[in-house]
Amino acid sequence: MKSILVNIPTEREFRPLIDAAISLATSLDTGLDAIAFGYETTSIGLATEGGTAVAAIFEIEQERAMARAEAALSIVAVEAQAAGVPCRCMPRTAVPYDAAAAVSALARLYDLTVVLQQDPDSDTFDNTISQEVLFNSGGPVLLVPYTHKGVLRRANIGIAWDGSRLAARAMRDATPLLTGARKITLISVNNTAPFEASVQALKAHLARQGLQADVIETSAGQADIQPTILSIAADESLDLMVMGGYGHSRLKERILGGVTRDMLESMTIPTLMSH
Repeated sequence: MKSILVNIPTEREFRPLIDAAISLATSLDTGLDAIAFGYETTSIGLATEGGTAVAAIFEIEQERAMARAEAALSIVAVEAQAAGVPCRCMPRTAVPYDAAAAVSALARLYDLTVVLQQDPDSDTFDNTISQEVLFNSGGPVLLVPYTHKGVLRRANIGIAWDGSRLAARAMRDATPLLTGARKITLISVNNTAPFEASVQALKAHLARQGLQADVIETSAGQADIQPTILSIAADESLDLMVMGGYGHSRLKERILGGVTRDMLESMTIPTLMSH
């Protein structure tokens, strides 16, 4: 991974995200591109009576939004410089919908995009970014829990495996991270994979690449799959989880699969997803 994009929130605490992204860039010996959006909330059209006054209000709103983006990125720049990580900062302004679309489009040029997990207790536009990037970037997304503390470790990595296309995509996207792992744990819940793509077949495939992996197979009801995965993650002291991001778009509404939705809401460790 030679190009990493990180989306910095401007309306939420982002210390967990900075610590994770900078430590990851350090371990991969690469730079970091950071983007932050100050949100414009003024939606008044300019072609109205009193247009000059409205234009002045709109300009002030843009200036304030840019100041919020620059303030967030100034912290990133200081932390990156202290860690010796090259960092390019990109402050932007936009209405929330356009911001999500812009981050998703930009993410298509990067090997990895790092975002902060949504916070259900925080009513902010920043909460929408992670899901939009997962659906629309076309690449791997590393979600950092808002409860995360310290550097991002990747000595012990878990792969949630069901033999599906999305699980395979996530596994391949995570290969640069797997090569540096001390331990890899393959997690199979309910053994739904076809024989050719079974968890044992994956273990053999990784072994041919010089990656040794342990296998944990278990069963769980549909509603208990995500808690089971997180329980295994805790028992095995996993630093990072790799899994497919399931869902589809219906009439432009993002519909998440149950396990993906539950993981986005209550992940306990950094999780790399691919959709």
